[in-house]
Amino acid sequence: MALDPQVEGLLQAMAAEGNPPIHTLPVPDARAAAEGLTALSGEPVPVGSVRGISIPVGDGVVGARIYTPEGDGPHPGVMFFHGGGWVICSLDTHDNICRTICRDAEAVVVSVDYRMAPEFRYPTAVHDCFGATKWVSENAASLDIDASRLAVSGDSAGGNLSAVVTQMARDAGGPAIAFAALIYPAVDMTRKGGSLDENATGYFLETEGMEWFMGHYLTDEQRAEALASPLLHENLAGLPDTFIATCEFDPLRDEGEAYGDALRANGGHVTTKRYDGLIHGVANMSGALDGGRQLVEDTAAHLRAALHP
Repeated sequence: MALDPQVEGLLQAMAAEGNPPIHTLPVPDARAAAEGLTALSGEPVPVGSVRGISIPVGDGVVGARIYTPEGDGPHPGVMFFHGGGWVICSLDTHDNICRTICRDAEAVVVSVDYRMAPEFRYPTAVHDCFGATKWVSENAASLDIDASRLAVSGDSAGGNLSAVVTQMARDAGGPAIAFAALIYPAVDMTRKGGSLDENATGYFLETEGMEWFMGHYLTDEQRAEALASPLLHENLAGLPDTFIATCEFDPLRDEGEAYGDALRANGGHVTTKRYDGLIHGVANMSGALDGGRQLVEDTAAHLRAALHP
C-alpha cells in the first residue's frame, strides 16, 4: 500500500519545519518537542469528569489521571500506560486518547504517570504500572470501577508495559485482567531486520530512535528479559483476550504482529489489525489524521465489546 495522503502531507510539513529528530536531542529538549506535538491530538473529547490522584507503588508514589464517563457506575476500568519510549511524553500528550476510550468504551480510564528513564531506568516503569494496576483493582469501588472488568491498554512503550503487566498479573495470581488493547506495541527489544529495516527512516519513529530510547531505558544485557521483551516470555499461555493494532510504515510492525501470532499459538484469543498507509504515533495525531482517529476509535470499540459483554 502507499502512504496515506494525510500522513504524507503531515510528514512533509514536519520536514519543512526543519526540526531535528527527537533522538538527536538531549532528553529535556526531546520531552519539550513531544509536548509540542500535543496540538495534533485535536479538540478534547468531552467525558463525565477528569481528576488527578496519587497511587502508592512499591518504593514510591505515582500520579494518575482518572477519566470517568457519563452515567451511573460502577463502570469497567481501563489502565492506560502512555507511549514515548519510556523517556518522553506524559499524561497531557495522551489526554485525548484516554478521553476517547473513556467516552467510546464507557469505562473509567486510569492514565498512569509512571516514572521514566533515564532518571528511573528499567524496571521502574514496569513495577510502577503493575503496582498501579494492583492498587486500582484493590480500590476499584472508590473509583466507581467494577474490578471484574479491568483492562490494560497503551501505545508503543505503553503497549509494552501493558503486555508485561498482563504477564506479571498472570504469574502473580492477580489482579485479574479482563482484556488488553495494545497499540503498535514494542514487545521484542532484541529483534533485527524486517520492518525495522523496511521502515528504518522517514516515517516519524525511526529505528535509530528506538535504539536511543532503549539506550536510556535499559542495558543491552537486559533487552532479552521478559519484563522488557514480553514476546520472549517463556510462557505465553493463559493471557487475556487481546487486540493489537499495528501500522504498515512502522518499524515496530512485525514484532506487534508476531506477538499476536505467539499468543494465538498458545491458545489466546487475539485480534490483530494492520492499518495500511499509517505510521507509528498516529494515535496521538487524531486531530490531523483520520486514520489516527479511526485507530483510536477501533481500540475503544474492542475495549467496549470486551468490557460490556
